[in-house]
Amino acid sequence: MNTITALFYVFSAVLLFASFRVITARSTVHAALFLVLAFFNAACIWMLLRAEFLAIALVLVYVGAVMVLFLFVVMMLDINTDQFREGFWKHFPLAAMIGVVIALEMAFVLMRGFQTDQATPTTAKALELGNTRMLGIEIYTHYLYPLQIAAVLLLVAIIAAIVLTLRRRKDSRYLNPSEQVRVKAADRVRLVKMPPVIDAPSAPPAPATKEGGAS
Repeated sequence: MNTITALFYVFSAVLLFASFRVITARSTVHAALFLVLAFFNAACIWMLLRAEFLAIALVLVYVGAVMVLFLFVVMMLDINTDQFREGFWKHFPLAAMIGVVIALEMAFVLMRGFQTDQATPTTAKALELGNTRMLGIEIYTHYLYPLQIAAVLLLVAIIAAIVLTLRRRKDSRYLNPSEQVRVKAADRVRLVKMPPVIDAPSAPPAPATKEGGAS
């Protein structure tokens, strides 16, 4: 076993552990942090596969932008996770079966990409372009429509996240711009006319004397 193989097993083990903790962590913030750890290990595995662009894009886009937005949304919504965990073990067998089916479908689709005997050999001109430029050519020529669909889905997700944060809370304070525009000075400020000379205060009354004693 060489060094690259050993690193692959280490990163894969940490990736599986972090993925498991994402769905089992009690705190939503902790689940998001474990997802960040999973992304980092996936990026390291892509670096071992010499897919530098995908690794850097995973760290910059998902860890640096998407996960930060997700953490902000989670902290602003203040979701009660105890209600969502009611009946978790009741629905776990069905969820596990669906997860296994999805994993088998993904394995069936992705295993075809690992058949190197059927892959077309890379020309010397393509090798000079580099992984990043070759990936850009493939995406914006053969996979342009799937890219546009993914962009629309991300836009919908951003709008949905913003809408979820706009719910009204009892302890929140906000201003209505339409009411501010209709405000008049007479409604907010009242001018009071006072005399320029103020009368001197009257003498204070004499203190009361006690019965049968001196004052």
